[in-house]
Amino acid sequence: MSKALADAEPVPFWLAGAARPEPEPPLAGERSCDLAVVGGGYGGLWTALLAKERDPSLDVVVLEAGRVGSAASGRNGGFCSASLTHGLENGAGRWPDEMHELERLGWDNLRAIGTTLTRYGIDAEWEPTGEMTVATREWQVPALEREAEKAYELGWEPILLGPDAVRAQVASPTYLAGLWDRDSVAMVHPAKLAFGLAAACRALGVRIHENTRVTGLRADARRLRLSGAHGSVTARRVALATGAFPPLLRRMRNFLVPVYDYALVTEPLSPAQREAIGWKHRQGLGDAGNQFHYYRLTADDRILWGGYDAVYHYGNGMRRDLENRPATFAALARHFFDTFPQLEGVRFTHAWGGVIDTCSRFCAFYGTAYDHRLAYAAGYTGLGVGATRFGADVVLDLLRVGLAPGEETERTRLAMVRSKPVPFPPEPLRYGVIELTRRELARADRNDGRRGLWLRSLDRLGLGFDS
Repeated sequence: MSKALADAEPVPFWLAGAARPEPEPPLAGERSCDLAVVGGGYGGLWTALLAKERDPSLDVVVLEAGRVGSAASGRNGGFCSASLTHGLENGAGRWPDEMHELERLGWDNLRAIGTTLTRYGIDAEWEPTGEMTVATREWQVPALEREAEKAYELGWEPILLGPDAVRAQVASPTYLAGLWDRDSVAMVHPAKLAFGLAAACRALGVRIHENTRVTGLRADARRLRLSGAHGSVTARRVALATGAFPPLLRRMRNFLVPVYDYALVTEPLSPAQREAIGWKHRQGLGDAGNQFHYYRLTADDRILWGGYDAVYHYGNGMRRDLENRPATFAALARHFFDTFPQLEGVRFTHAWGGVIDTCSRFCAFYGTAYDHRLAYAAGYTGLGVGATRFGADVVLDLLRVGLAPGEETERTRLAMVRSKPVPFPPEPLRYGVIELTRRELARADRNDGRRGLWLRSLDRLGLGFDS
């Protein structure tokens, strides 16, 4: 494994390979606007863009602590999913009466993303390939069958594949079955998506300030005041889209934890190597374990391979050095060659980590403060590439952008939008609970999927989750 990883750069492949725009100037002095958006990732950029589309007269400002797309939006796997609930099972277990509506809204959201890329000429390497979940252990096969049944009930038409059929799609000796949903996921270049959304915002008149960390928030008469090291913005309305980073609104802090996820990218595969693995339909892939891997092909035929380890550090720890985890990179490399032994000798060119904003229900939650002058969405738990656009629409609904006073929308009537996840306990209990859960998930994978007492208890409380 050391040879395969010897030349891997400890930087995200997407950010290293895309032409990053010149930085926007930091905020300086006193400014005012109609809508201030805190966060320059997908959530913030979609909020700014959709706000201008709803009301072109709005003066919108985006404040980003670092560079646009430098955090989760530039480090993820590029799976843009229609799911707003982190999968059918999670959604159906929490909001069974709303699932048909949530699925329809998710499909509409995915189609709208593709339409937006076309409208603004954003080349984000959009590939509507679908996604295939594969079983690599016998106990996972019935789980795929149950998921297929739920999908059919909700109007999906995935293809359930046996061993020969799934290996005809992608040649791995580890595959025992597969469930291929051909329509609900598109592959995308994460950084190009972020940069393209920022360019579209600027074209509509949105002001973006990078390297502008907001450190203060307070109410000032009928406006909210956001302050930083070298300036401040007063705004009629504020949208928070800061992901896993410490939120400005204290009430959000118990609902979020930052979890580190890791990924590798190979060198471009040769034609012979591509032939050896098949993968002609280029669908995104994920295995069905509790500790699962996700993987996909890039536009130049590299393989991105990530997941498995989801690491929480005591006290909501977030530091630059935590993005580099050699033990996890080595484990990911071993798993890669177990899955594709015919690619022995392939080298990895990039290895990196990044933070996911996780909540106890594993999909976004929403809320308001300051008499509906501030709204937020957070907790996407790895599926934010697509769901952040829906979250931006919810935030704008909650802020009444383009709506009459008191007007509700289909989105704001949802129980998913009106409810909150169970909060995480304070430290040191928080760290203990998360670490115990990680160990029990690994043990369940070793024990043919059998969940022990701890995981069964979490399931009963609506807190059962995977990596």
